[in-house]
Amino acid sequence: MIHAQSIHSWLWRWHIIAGVISLPFIFLLSITGGVYLFKMDYEQKAYSKFTDIPVLSSSLSYQQQYSIAKQAALKNNVPIPNKLVVPSNSNKATKFIAGRFSSESYIFVDRYSGEVTGFYARKDSLMQKVRKLHGELLIGKSGSWITELIASWLVVLIMTGLYLFFPRSISSIKSLFTVRTKCGRRIFYRDLHAVSGFWLSMALLLVLAGGLPWTELFGSNYKSLRDTTGTGYPEGYNGKGLKSIKQQGVNPRTLDDVVLQAQHKKLAGTVTISIPTKPSGIFTISNRAKDIHQQQKIHVDQYSGKTIAEYSWDEVGILSHGRQIVMRIHQGELFGQANWLFMFGISVMTAILSLSALVSYCLRKPKKSLGLPKVAEDKKIGLLLWGAIVLLAVVLPMFGISLLIILAVSLITRVVKKRRKLISETS
Repeated sequence: MIHAQSIHSWLWRWHIIAGVISLPFIFLLSITGGVYLFKMDYEQKAYSKFTDIPVLSSSLSYQQQYSIAKQAALKNNVPIPNKLVVPSNSNKATKFIAGRFSSESYIFVDRYSGEVTGFYARKDSLMQKVRKLHGELLIGKSGSWITELIASWLVVLIMTGLYLFFPRSISSIKSLFTVRTKCGRRIFYRDLHAVSGFWLSMALLLVLAGGLPWTELFGSNYKSLRDTTGTGYPEGYNGKGLKSIKQQGVNPRTLDDVVLQAQHKKLAGTVTISIPTKPSGIFTISNRAKDIHQQQKIHVDQYSGKTIAEYSWDEVGILSHGRQIVMRIHQGELFGQANWLFMFGISVMTAILSLSALVSYCLRKPKKSLGLPKVAEDKKIGLLLWGAIVLLAVVLPMFGISLLIILAVSLITRVVKKRRKLISETS
């Protein structure tokens, strides 16, 4: 077991390594994350020419509007929509969606005049580019790997930072609330970093929990665990394996029939209807509500109009449920304006934390050196510390992989230095 001072030096060394690796990227992620929080306000204004329409006395049926949207898609060589978003207000155009996730494209139809007011692809929107910069650094899947690596090392930064700066006595608790301004730049930036870092730590871990499920390795492992333990979505929740039964001489139900069916359910929030594209396909009614427990999935036979399967959010397993909660907190959506302000504050403070850390490090490190604390080689790391490292490496595989690479390079460098020293001594 190593002594407390040796532990401190060892963790301080790895805190600096983690910072050197990740802080410039963390600053970028905090800025882009803060900008992305304005997505809803920005897009409401940017696309108001598509969405806002004058209210008239009578409107076209949803089926007619869907036909208009399909014709516009074919004419303009864009994907044919397969979803309808039920308008929430009478002065809003009907929104049709094609594709999924980042490949979505949208067509807007004036329900009164039948005019196509506009269309755009999600990938071309400004906020989607900000999101891609935030999650993939604008370089696709490779950027997603890098982002996961940075997020993993940020966890290491937080945990080592908490240990290093946690007060060791009652009298030193005031250091958690005080930034010394009259002791020189180095002390000022050190205190600014330590105080902001300490109070941000728990919030940052929560934010990371919301972002990591989107990553490649951690995200896929999370989904595998969810599926293996049966703590995700119930079978059939997303309509997989469900089919409509075609009946002789029976025409498919119209969109208006299904919209009316959805309205009878009095679903909260934004209601979306997935439209079948095959004879055996089904209608799916779903809603996205502020209160996650009010969300439902209803699968409908396109011929009989009968409900094939219906799911409430209470049937969703704990891992999928938890993931939705932390992801919504991450996006500033879970508990209204307070959540937005919380996330915006986190973004601003994380940017300050990153800058103060870099300035503090540059002021204290010697020239032509990384300024890493020396750790006695004859001291062994305790089992508890090794256990924590192994656990982190398993939970955060990108951290584990990068740590192995760093240790391998360090070992090779040490061997090379010893060989050179041996050669110089024998020659």
